Amino acid sequence: MTKTAGRIIFVIGGAKSGKSSFALRKAGAFPGKKAYVATAQPLDDEMKERIERHKAQRGKDWDTFEEPIKMAWVLKQMRRDYSAAVIDCLTLWLSNLLLGSEGLEEEVSAFLSFLKNADCPTLYIVSNEVGMGIVPDNALSRRFRDRAGYLNQQVASIADEVYLMTAGIPLRLKP
Repeated sequence: MTKTAGRIIFVIGGAKSGKSSFALRKAGAFPGKKAYVATAQPLDDEMKERIERHKAQRGKDWDTFEEPIKMAWVLKQMRRDYSAAVIDCLTLWLSNLLLGSEGLEEEVSAFLSFLKNADCPTLYIVSNEVGMGIVPDNALSRRFRDRAGYLNQQVASIADEVYLMTAGIPLRLKP
């Protein structure tokens, strides 16, 4: 099966670079229902407050799917019911997989397969660029950085459009 519906737009950049705001603004311009796939888990009070603040900012036009692990599964569930969707964020999803799941490779493979083959809404995928700093001092951090870089490369190769965000300014990289 080949991809037959919406476009895949990959938005990458550093922390607080404007990635999510850009993706939400672009996806929010689509008519009809929109979905937000949240990978964050409310593991402490600060994160709980952050999640609630972000929900309120999105407003009633967005349906929220909270899924920290089973990305391909949740995307299949919402597939054609929405005109646009935002996944926020890929690196937090990868962190969840690294720290809490034995099925990292299977989940990543299922997600990439979905992106390559799915009949889906226009999908904005937000991710952090983590490879521009120093080499981390421990094995887990290096594994995360390396795996995130590889995943970002794979998603960028599948995506129809790629934007690098810096200081709130999008730089279009692809096409």
